[in-house]
Amino acid sequence: MTLATVWFCLIGFLWAGYFLLEGFDFGVGMLLPWVGRDEEDRNAMLGTIGPVWDGNEVWLVVATGATFAAFPAWYATMFSALYLALLLILVCLIVRVVSFEWRERSASPRARTAWQWANTVGSVGAPFLWGVALANLLHGLPLDDKGVFTGTFLDLFSGYTVLAGLATVLLFALHGATFLTLRTHGELGARAGAAARRLSVPAVVVVAAFLAWTVAVAVDGNERGVAGPLVPAVLGAVAVVACAVLVRSGRVGWAFVATGVAAVATVATLFTGLYPRVLVSDPGFANSLTVTGAATEHYALTVITVVGAVLLPVVLLYQGWTYHVLRARLAGGG
Repeated sequence: MTLATVWFCLIGFLWAGYFLLEGFDFGVGMLLPWVGRDEEDRNAMLGTIGPVWDGNEVWLVVATGATFAAFPAWYATMFSALYLALLLILVCLIVRVVSFEWRERSASPRARTAWQWANTVGSVGAPFLWGVALANLLHGLPLDDKGVFTGTFLDLFSGYTVLAGLATVLLFALHGATFLTLRTHGELGARAGAAARRLSVPAVVVVAAFLAWTVAVAVDGNERGVAGPLVPAVLGAVAVVACAVLVRSGRVGWAFVATGVAAVATVATLFTGLYPRVLVSDPGFANSLTVTGAATEHYALTVITVVGAVLLPVVLLYQGWTYHVLRARLAGGG
């Protein structure tokens, strides 16, 4: 296995970590207006993610930085083609970050409600656009022979990529609901469990449909064998079905594990379907960017591999310790 392939796998791992960890706090933000009945409930909901949400976003920063360092051609083309979508994601993330601070500082009930809805809108908008953006890497973007994007913003939206956005939103909402069921108790925890049960059926349908379509796109549009993307796709579909069963049987811990597995499997399906390319060109498949062609020189890959091998375990241990320390359940207003 070449260093370029190692870094492609590592970037997939970082995106999986982002979906796993940031997914549930996006989900909590989505559920704020519906699961929380009063300010005490919503304070408790935000309290479950308050100490960790900014740490979860580090996975996005590292994934982006790793792409820039290991695959500069991929980084340049992807950020050029997805510029407006990524700008909208950035706006959603900024609005969401600001809402945490300004909701807490606002004395007016109307202002607190407005910032609560800002958090929810940002928590829905960013995952939807992430799903659209990542699905386009596999579905294909119009590139010329120099790897320059020749399309428009509307070219990012197709039946498949919109389904990817909806699947990401539903999966994150379900992930957030199971997280709240695990991290809260009393009436708030009961309402979170009810939300998880209601979300589980549409999540099963939409996520399973997206995973199946992803395998088809990988085979037809990226000349991939079916075995590679099929394994994580089946795992993801089984996991989301298992979550639907588990939330109905009251096994909330395992239900949260199941949604986490589904989130990781979704990213794995996209990345295994994408390899050995990093960005598919459609039309003009010959203009697609490959792992080998988009990678930086061998010396640079060697240096960042040594740095990553030293720092990544430290980051993982620190974040694991943080979740262990902040594992206590919270209660709402009743």
